[in-house]
This record gives sequence, structure tokens and C-alpha cells, in this order.
Amino acid sequence: MKQLFAILFFLLLPGILFAQEIAITIDDAPRKDSKLFSGEERTAKLIENLQQAGVNDALFFVTTKNIDSLSSKRLEAYTAAGFHLANHSHSHLSINRVELDAYLADIDRAHEILTPFANFLPFFRHPFLHHGRPREVRNSVRSHIRILGYEIGYVTVDNYEWYMDALLQKAIADSKQVDYEKLKSIYVEVLWEGIQFYDEIAREQLGRSPKHVLLVHENDITALFIGDLVRHLRSHGWRIISPQEAYSDPIATTLPDVLFNGQGRVAAIARSKGQKPRDLIHISEDEAYLDKLFTERAVFQ
Repeated sequence: MKQLFAILFFLLLPGILFAQEIAITIDDAPRKDSKLFSGEERTAKLIENLQQAGVNDALFFVTTKNIDSLSSKRLEAYTAAGFHLANHSHSHLSINRVELDAYLADIDRAHEILTPFANFLPFFRHPFLHHGRPREVRNSVRSHIRILGYEIGYVTVDNYEWYMDALLQKAIADSKQVDYEKLKSIYVEVLWEGIQFYDEIAREQLGRSPKHVLLVHENDITALFIGDLVRHLRSHGWRIISPQEAYSDPIATTLPDVLFNGQGRVAAIARSKGQKPRDLIHISEDEAYLDKLFTERAVFQ
């Protein structure tokens, strides 16, 4: 019997030691009411589904221009549930479309608004994942957030979950019937494929699976199905970790000298090693692809 246990232990040991790990981060909180949920309903749904799926911590990147007296209470609900807040700018500006001084001032304004909140963490995520062009602008932003005491709230897994939500909102606005089971299936499938895609790139470039950081948004489709995605991940051996733990990975201190940052840190590292940009973008990160997928699956009628 002891020999049997020993054999089982060594067979299972690689999975125990090298389980893939991922943290949940959620951008653009607190978003306004939609045709499906009020802001308050969406927050309650997100908290409920995260907690039921056993997610003990998630990091909400806040766009502070959206905060009013009601939505402030939504942020407090997230922190009361044990989740954390971070800086996603005040006005959600693209550094590629505004003057540098205006962009930095926008970060500062969000910083002033957010620091009084409980469970605030000093991470900054660039809106649109635009880090700045040319390098001088990019480096100025990096220097500024370091002075504020921030680290970059990078992602390792990018996706077009935001566009799937846009399709849902348009269908509701057009009074179409929504097959929510089909919608859930596509949501889980597309995000799962994206996670596998970026993990494979990481294994090729780093020789290991890093502590991943998933990007989703505070929208209706994620509020509905984030728990289903988490359960799917766990069923395939993935661990859900806190964002703080994810940002302890060695790639947190790896700043590749490239301007290709829109697909996240893993893709940027791969680009710095000579990988072609087109090979670092998952097929589902394309509006036409998702339009076709939704039509073929008859999600909306």
C-alpha cells in the first residue's frame, strides 16, 4: 500500500508543483447602467458569482470619472467583499491620442480620488493597454507612475470580451432574443482559448508558465459568466490566485524595450525576442471573427 501511495505521489507531483495559475483583474469599474443591469445589479452579480466560484480576491481597475455617490458605494461593496481597487486613470485617455502632460495629470487626478478608498493597491493600468509612442513618451509615463509609487498593472492574457459584451448590448437594444446558454458557452470557450494561447507563448519564450493576469471588464457578460469561466479553469487544473501574488512573478520586473504592449506582458517579451506581432494575437481578438462566430452559433434571434 505504501508503494502504491508513493507511485501515485510521484505521478501527481508535476501537476502539484507546476499547476498553472491566474489572477482575475477587471477594468473600467464602475461602469454605468446598461439595458440589462443597473450598475448596482451588475456589482451585486459580479460579487455573487466571484464568491460562489471561490475567488477570494480580484483587482478592479477604476476609471474615476465614473464615480458618483451611488457608484462610490459600489466600489465600497467590492472592497467590503475583500476585493481590491487600482488606478485605471480618471478619463480613460489613450496616451497615443493626447498630450503627455494631460495624460499624466489624468493619472494624478485618479490617484487623489482613489487613495482614500479601503483596499487600494498602487497599480496603474494603461487605458487601451496603450503604453505610449515613441519610446520617450512611454518612458516618461513609466517614470511618472514610479514617482507616484505605482507598478504597472500589466496583463498576460488579452481578449475581446469587451466586444462580446457590445454584441450583447446591441442585441438587447434591437429587442432580439438572447440564448444565454450559447452566450455562456462562447464566453468561456473564447477566453479559455485565449488563456491557453498566451500560456503557450509564455512556455515557449520563458520555459515555464508564469503567474498569469487575466483582463476582463466590469460589464454585463463578465458579471453573468465569470464564475463559469473560473470553474472551467479549475476543471483543467488551473489555480485562481490573488493579483498581488500574480504580480510577484519575475516578469513583473521585466520591461521589454518594445512598443508592442497591447497584448500584454507575455506578448511583449516574445516580441522583444523577435516574434512577429501577427503571431502574438489570438484569432478571436478580431471583431469580424466574433461576428461570424455569434452568427453561426445563432446566439441572437
